[in-house]
Amino acid sequence: MLRTNRETLVMLSVMGMITPPMQRSPYRIDRNGVPFVLPGTGGISYNVKVGDGAFGWAGDHIEPCVSSAAVIDDRSAPTNQAYNVLSCIGNEATVVSGDAKGAKGIVTGTHGGIEHVLIDFADDDLEKMCIEDKILIRAYGQGLRLLDYPGITVRNLDPHLLEKLGIGEEDGKIVVPVVNKVPARFMGSGLGSPSTASGDYDITTSDTEEIAALRIDQLKFGDLVALEDCDNRFGRSYRKGALTVGVVVHSDCLVAGHGPGVTTLFTAVDGSLTVKEDPTANIGRILGIGRYR
Repeated sequence: MLRTNRETLVMLSVMGMITPPMQRSPYRIDRNGVPFVLPGTGGISYNVKVGDGAFGWAGDHIEPCVSSAAVIDDRSAPTNQAYNVLSCIGNEATVVSGDAKGAKGIVTGTHGGIEHVLIDFADDDLEKMCIEDKILIRAYGQGLRLLDYPGITVRNLDPHLLEKLGIGEEDGKIVVPVVNKVPARFMGSGLGSPSTASGDYDITTSDTEEIAALRIDQLKFGDLVALEDCDNRFGRSYRKGALTVGVVVHSDCLVAGHGPGVTTLFTAVDGSLTVKEDPTANIGRILGIGRYR
């Protein structure tokens, strides 16, 4: 078992609410200059869940299941920053108001720019939920370290999920199962962000032929992916030989420079992080949520 500092981690309550679908204007412009009107971020997605494909939806930046934020009208508010930064994938979420009060969910990702935290709930609970229902998250995981691998930075990961990922150790490295590898040349929106302790960044999908050739268009919400030559220790940047592992958190996009979003879990530049391909490496399957309930 990997040795960690989990005994020293602080578990805090952070509070958010279910957001309405966010739409600045009726139209957006796709990467070919064509206006479109489609669903986007926010709301309760009744038919989009972890385990579903991240491609092919009649939408843009679709977030699976429930989207939440601490403050709806001010994405840069300190409470929104705390909610997005401190919430980690695998954290427990509880509805604390409305008809669905008491329903339990699991955090499946964080979405930057819009500053949403994405949460999976059972279908029966979704039927009782309303926009602006309040959700309490037991935020736990930021500050997690692998004590025998100081070169690996861990972000946005609940320690309980860490134990279930099927990570191996080999020749002084950890080996993380991933569904696919993504070359650094595909990484777009979010590149250059000063921190990876919140949000995500996107696999750009303008070159549909190359995306298909590498089977990137087969990715699902919740899949673990390896981002090659990507340094996510103190921000998001290109560095040859670096490696990042993250989770696919939102859907493909029509806007230039965007595509499925990836929230960071592990990153290293010293070679102590490696991956093996496993088509079942999905947090939904691991946690029994989404389409795997």
